[in-house]
Amino acid sequence: MAEIRIENVTKRFGSFVALNNASLTIHDQEFMVLLGPSGCGKTTLLRAVAGLGMADEGRVTIGGRDVTYLPPRERNLSMVFQSYAIFPHMKVSENIAFGLKMRKTDPQQIQKRVYQAAEMMHIEHMLDRYPSKMSGGQRQRVAVARALAMDAQVLLMDEPLSNLDALLRLEMRAELKKLLADIKATTIYVTHDQIEALSMGDRIAVMREGVIQQIDEPTTVYDLPANRFVGGFIGNPPMNFMTGQVQGDNGQLRVQIGDFQLAPSTVMQPLLKPYDGKEVLIGIRAENMETLNVPAEDAVKVRVLVVEPLGSQNLLTVNIGNDTVKVATHPTFKVAPDEDLWLRFPSDKIRWVDRDSRQVLYPT
Repeated sequence: MAEIRIENVTKRFGSFVALNNASLTIHDQEFMVLLGPSGCGKTTLLRAVAGLGMADEGRVTIGGRDVTYLPPRERNLSMVFQSYAIFPHMKVSENIAFGLKMRKTDPQQIQKRVYQAAEMMHIEHMLDRYPSKMSGGQRQRVAVARALAMDAQVLLMDEPLSNLDALLRLEMRAELKKLLADIKATTIYVTHDQIEALSMGDRIAVMREGVIQQIDEPTTVYDLPANRFVGGFIGNPPMNFMTGQVQGDNGQLRVQIGDFQLAPSTVMQPLLKPYDGKEVLIGIRAENMETLNVPAEDAVKVRVLVVEPLGSQNLLTVNIGNDTVKVATHPTFKVAPDEDLWLRFPSDKIRWVDRDSRQVLYPT
C-alpha cells in the first residue's frame, strides 16, 4: 500500500507562506494532479512529499509511515524533474542505473531493471547513446525510465512535459497515462497545464496562493467548480462570468443582466432568496449556451464582435450588459461580425456565485 496523506502542511520562506495548512490524501495507485498557476505552491507541496523541502508544520505519511522528517532516500519514492536532470557525461544506460547504483543494488538486477525501464519508455535501442545525441523528448523518456527503474512505491513528477513541443506533449500524455496505469504506481503529477490535468488525472487538486481550492475528479472540477477562481482557471476558454442583480417578481426571483432578465431554476430560487436586491455573478461555459439566429423566449439578443474559426468549433466574442462573453458554436453555425444573434442559457448549466466570497452556490 502506498497511500499518501498530507496533513495540515504549512511551508514558509521568510514571511512568504508558500503552503497554507494544505491537506490532501492520495489513494494507493491513484494518479493525483496538482494544478495551478505559477507560484501557487504545487511544487513546494511536491517537494514536501519528496523530502526536498521539509514542512514547517503538519506531517506527511506514505503507506501509513510518517516520513515528514526523513531524507528522500528513506521514503521509497522516485522523482521526475522538469529539467530532466540527466547527466550529460553518462550514457543512457548509466543514467537509468544511477539511482540503483546509489542503493548498491546487485549488478545483475541493475542490468535487468535498466532494460525493463528502457523498454517501457521505448528507448531500449538507445542505451549506448549520450544525451547530447538525443532529442528533448528522448531525454525526457530517459528521465522517466530512471524513475521507473527504482521500482518505488511513489512516483513524483514535476511538470515533466513542459519543455516539449505541443505535438510531443500530446503523444507523451497518452503514453504516460497508460504506462502509469499499467505499473499501478501512486503518482503525484504537478502541472500548470489544465489540458494535462483534465486528460491524465484520476483526481485534480486545484491550488491558488498556497491553498487547495478544490479536490475532485476532472469532470466534476470542470462542470461544478467550487469557486470563481476554479471556474475561471479551468477550461479554454475559461468560464464566463457576468454580473446580475437579483429581483423579486411576484414571489419568483429573476436576475437582471443588462436589458435581459434571467429566470433561475426552481431548485436555485431558495438559495438566491437572500440575495434579493443584491448582485450575484452568473457563470456559464462557452459551449453551454444555445445559439439562435432568430428571437426566442428567454433568449438575450447580442451583437457579435469577433468570430474565431477553430476547426472543431467557432468561438464568438459578444457583450452582455457590461461583460464580454465567449460563446462556442458548431463550425457550421453561420454568423459574421456585427451581426445579431440570440443566446439562451440552460438553467442546469448556470453556476451562481456569491460576489463577495466568490464561492459557487450549490443546493445541498
